[in-house]
Amino acid sequence: MIRGIVMSQSNLEKQEAKLKALNQKIKDEKNKIEQRLGKQIISQANLDYANLSNDQIKLLAKQFSEFLKVNSVDH
Repeated sequence: MIRGIVMSQSNLEKQEAKLKALNQKIKDEKNKIEQRLGKQIISQANLDYANLSNDQIKLLAKQFSEFLKVNSVDH
């Protein structure tokens, strides 16, 4: 009986480790997409990295978001 519980616990720990690894993979992939999207927006808009403050980045992100909402295909 105890042996079965220990084996179940071991299997559960293995599954938790797999889940953590998968969640990290998802997080890493999201970060890659965010970086590529940001890089493409900066490139396409001919923005200068040196002149982008945090406030300007937030304002641009807000304007871009509003543009996408207004021009969404779902509307």
